[in-house]
Amino acid sequence: MIELDRTDRKILAALQRDGRISNTELASTVGLSATPCARRVKRLEDCGIIRKHVTLLDEKKLGLGIKVIISVSMDRHTPERFENFQQKLSDFPEVTECSIVTGQEADFLVTAYLPDMAHYEEFLLGRLTRIEGVTGVHSSFVLRKVVDRTELPLDHI
Repeated sequence: MIELDRTDRKILAALQRDGRISNTELASTVGLSATPCARRVKRLEDCGIIRKHVTLLDEKKLGLGIKVIISVSMDRHTPERFENFQQKLSDFPEVTECSIVTGQEADFLVTAYLPDMAHYEEFLLGRLTRIEGVTGVHSSFVLRKVVDRTELPLDHI
């Protein structure tokens, strides 16, 4: 892991709060001039700490009224079976996150956004459960977000 100093942590915190902050404003915020600040950001990008810059959208305003977390169980725990599932799932635009998990009956936790129950039914029965090896699904619908942040903690660095 790359060594991060206090200024790097300030840069990361500022960029997590506002990814559109200008380099000049960022430099001022963290107490650097523009050129050294830009160099530090580039180094953080090059080493992979900053993976990408994104824009977060409001799912409700885009008509995506359902957020569902789906536990998926597989019939066999083989690399080929898991790779096939992951490949097929990556083609579904509704899926925003998929993790392999332990500690419960599920093998995968899948997060998806859909407009309504009709779309959910088509997604579940028409595509997800048709992936070879899927033996069970359990869906949990998000009623309301209690914590909604994208920033990772930096205090431990």
